[in-house]
Amino acid sequence: MLPGKLAFVTGAGGGIGRAICRVMAREGATVVAADLNINNVQTTVDELTGEGHKSYQLDVSDAESVTSVLKQVFTDYSAPPTVVVNAAGITRDNFMLKMSVQDFESVFNVNVKGTFLITQTICKELVEKNLPGSIVNIGSIVSQRGNIGQCNYSASKAAVEVFSKTVALEMAKYNIRCNTVLPGFTTTPMTDMIPENIREHFKSVIPLKRFANSEEIAEVVTFLASEKSSYVTGTSIAASGGY
Repeated sequence: MLPGKLAFVTGAGGGIGRAICRVMAREGATVVAADLNINNVQTTVDELTGEGHKSYQLDVSDAESVTSVLKQVFTDYSAPPTVVVNAAGITRDNFMLKMSVQDFESVFNVNVKGTFLITQTICKELVEKNLPGSIVNIGSIVSQRGNIGQCNYSASKAAVEVFSKTVALEMAKYNIRCNTVLPGFTTTPMTDMIPENIREHFKSVIPLKRFANSEEIAEVVTFLASEKSSYVTGTSIAASGGY
């Protein structure tokens, strides 16, 4: 689905981000994998089929880091990526009454500000080069219904979804699409931290009675990144097992 495409993926050091890199490489893309943890993201790149893939250490919440890394990517590949996936995300869970301002801001800085910085920087380059593009942002099903202990995370993912819809409206005239995938509960290092009894509770209320695996989310992302979805922009697809 992505032959000859250059794909830039944040949060590529594990979980859904790593799975997205694997699926996109399998589908013919050259993958530019970025993550705060350089060892983890290099492991991702080492697993990929095909050639030309590279890893970069990146703090998506830091404007200088984003500018510096993407400038290097544009130089290394002599072009900007035309496929962009903002999969970097963190949680800092607590009940709203007990949540610190720092934990609230940290989640927004990575999940929302990071998505904005990456999207803006690459879109500027695509517009300047008159290139089409497809941006896929990773939201969450909890943006639709909230989740106890995650007022910061739920709100940040709601912000990502509406940000994506606005980007789609503004960038359509440049033939740049922007969509959001809303994963439900997915087996990742992030959900592995949830106590077993809580995981079992969530499985019981999911119609499909299980968590997703990361590849199932990655397949939806890859579809939206590809020309198979060429008339799809400004939309959100829930991959949540019916939750």
